[in-house]
Parts: sequence; C-alpha cells; structure tokens
Amino acid sequence: MAVPVCGRRLWVVDVEKKLDKADASVEVSRWQRHCIYRVPACIKDLKPKAYKPQVVSLGPFHHGDPELVPMEEHKRRALRHLLRRAKKPLEEFVTTVEEVAGQLASAYLDLGAEWREGEGRERFVEMMIVDGCFLLEVMRANGLDAVGKNTGDYAPNDPIFSHHGVLYMVPYIRRDMLMLENQLPLLLLEKLVAVETCKPPNGDFINRMVLRFMSQSPRLPPASTTLGLHALDVHRRNMLYGHYQAPNWSTRDVPEADIIRSAVELYEAGIRFKKSHSVSLHDIRFRHGVLSMPAVTVDDSTEYMFLNMMAFERLHVGAGNDVTAYVFFMDNIIDSAKDVALLSSRGIIQNAVGSDKAVAKLFNSISKDVVLEPDSALDAVHREVNAYCRKPWNMWRANLIHTYFRSPWAFLSLAAAVFLLVMTIMQTVYTVMPYYHPNNGGDSSPAAPAPM
Repeated sequence: MAVPVCGRRLWVVDVEKKLDKADASVEVSRWQRHCIYRVPACIKDLKPKAYKPQVVSLGPFHHGDPELVPMEEHKRRALRHLLRRAKKPLEEFVTTVEEVAGQLASAYLDLGAEWREGEGRERFVEMMIVDGCFLLEVMRANGLDAVGKNTGDYAPNDPIFSHHGVLYMVPYIRRDMLMLENQLPLLLLEKLVAVETCKPPNGDFINRMVLRFMSQSPRLPPASTTLGLHALDVHRRNMLYGHYQAPNWSTRDVPEADIIRSAVELYEAGIRFKKSHSVSLHDIRFRHGVLSMPAVTVDDSTEYMFLNMMAFERLHVGAGNDVTAYVFFMDNIIDSAKDVALLSSRGIIQNAVGSDKAVAKLFNSISKDVVLEPDSALDAVHREVNAYCRKPWNMWRANLIHTYFRSPWAFLSLAAAVFLLVMTIMQTVYTVMPYYHPNNGGDSSPAAPAPM
C-alpha cells in the first residue's frame, strides 16, 4: 500500500505530475514509431509455431533463444565476408548505425531496458549490424551484390551460402523472415548499403531487393523513395496493389447478414469462377455472373505468411484490413475439399501441400477469431454475389446448364428429346390442318368421317 506523503498518496501524486505531459501530439508521435510487435497471447495461442522463428533470429525479440544460437556463428562469418568485399572498416558501419540507433530501437514496441541503456545500447547496435549484414548476404546468395559483383566468395561446401545451402537452408530463413516478431527495420539495411556502396540511401533499391528474395515472381513496383517498414510490410504491400471493385449501388439493399455460399453452392447457383489477370488480393471482382479471383499458391509457408500479416494488420494502426478480409472471404467460399477442387480446376488455388482437404482446413483454421473493419472492402463483392443468387432465373438457368450441358451425352439426349417433340408437334399440325382447310371449293365445313 502506498505511503501517504503530506496527507496525499504516492500514486495520486505520480498521476498528477504526469498530467501536464499527456500531450496528444506527443502520444501520436510515440505510437507512430512502432512497427514491430510481440504477438499477444490471445492471437498466438491458436497457432504458437506460426509466430516463432525456427532457424534464425533477426532483431531483439528472439535473440539468444537456445534453438537459434547455432546460426550466430554463420552471422559473424557473413559479416566478415561483407566487410572484406566492401573494403570498408567496421567502424564506419558502427558510426552510421549509432546515428539511427534511437529510431531502430523505437521500431520495436515494448523493447526492454536491457537493449536501451548503457552497455545494452552497445549490444543493440552490435546485434543490428550483425543481423543486418547477415540478411543482406542471404538475400544476395547466388546473385549480385549492391555494386554488381558476384557474392560467390564462400566455400563450395558452405552450409548456408553455397548452392546446397541456398537450396536447403535459405527457404527456412525466408520463412523466418515472415514472422512479425522476427523483423529488422529496413532503415537498417538502407544505412548499411549506403556505407558499403558510398552512395546516397536508396529506399527503392532496398524494397526491390527484399521483394526479389521474398517473392518467387514479384510484381516489382514503380520506382519509389518510400522505404518499407520491414520485410513483412514490403511483401504484404506487394500483394495489395491496385484498387478494389467499385461498389454497385443497386445492391446496397441486400441484407448485410447474408453469408456468402461455398464455391460449390455458388457454382450450382450459376456463378462461374475465373482466375484474375493479376495476383493482387485486391483483384476480386464480380461481373455478369463471373467471380474473378487472383491465383494463390498454397504451400508450407502460406499459413505462416497469412497469420503474421493478419497479426500485423491487427496491431499496426493504419495498416488496413485487406489481408484479413481476403482470408475471411476465402474461408466463406471454402467449406470442404470439393470447394478447393473446384477452385483448383479454375487455376485460382495452386495446391502445393497435397490434399484438397488440407487446403480447406488451412483456410478454415486461420480465420478463427478474426476482426473485420466495418464496411470491409470486399462487402461490395459479397453484396453482388448474394444479389445474383437471389434471382430465380439465375437458379433455373444454372440447373438447366448443370443438368443438360454438363456432358455431350446429356446435351445430345436433350437435343434428341427436343427434336422428337418438335417432330411430334409438326405431325399433329399436319394431321389436323386438312379438317379446317379442305381442298374442295367453297365448303369450309370439316369433312365427314369415312364410314366404318
């Protein structure tokens, strides 16, 4: 219990002292600096493995984890290779990173005092340089470095940077770079490359280098001086270029409570699926009964990628809700392996994990406890799909197509039945007509039936 001072409690005095410091602009500036977060237990407990690096630690949150310590030796070796190739003293890198150490530390929310004060600050700068240079070397493995020279100065049997290492180890490092808690501010890489090349900082160069490494077939954006926050942020933005479909105001009266049907149910209702021309998650459109969607490759890293992007959207104010909305949309239209099989047949899902059931389980599990912003950007598509399914004519036409046009034999049977029906009607007409239009002149009465 707080001891009263001059008749006043200590906690009351402490709160009153800080009242004058509660400036809104100061608080805004404080929160704007953060972009790397510890994932809260309420999110992490659903899939703990998805948020924890398995091979390498990048940054302070997982530095020193016992299972990640073996990579520290390779980090130091990468630093030495980079210094020898750059022909620059380590002190130049240290001086440059120290100048922005405050900004780098502020990127991490709730960074402990052991990294901020006294010797801890020195350890923080050391960790930033070692981790940053290692990441640069990994991204350049089997490629060209910043000054156009080949980085193949590692031993041919190097466990990380040889051809064997790139094939078997780098994919795990790439996956660890998707973890929200395992990020390095790209400002660090920008500063390191500037010292190495003796050129002004170039945010666009860093963005493109990260994209080439993170995405097998990246859509490289136009030149921009806006540096990404970290690798996960750049990779996420690369998946979200372009704009959503403009809302159709004629469907605004469709109730919001309607849940979109599964892919098979939509197909049976007459909706066709088509692969979009782009791979942007924004490119989901519904026009004239056709739902076009971007192709998505589902592999061992897909679950980790979506979960960490969704966590970033949930924790970083202003990031938006686009990846979360996409995952929620996919969860709605995928209920079973049959839905996955249908979307795979249209090229929308590229299944690299094996069974269709596993893909369905993936999307159904990662959308648990998601939080969507009101009036999500995909609401327009939801409304138009629901409005289309409400029209009886669309259902009747779909039933006709699915019943009689699914196979050539069913179509031939329908055609034969129609042909026989037409011939029967024509025969009936030609049989009845002589009774009403006799050939003998003037007598328009029907001819008397012949005697038995």
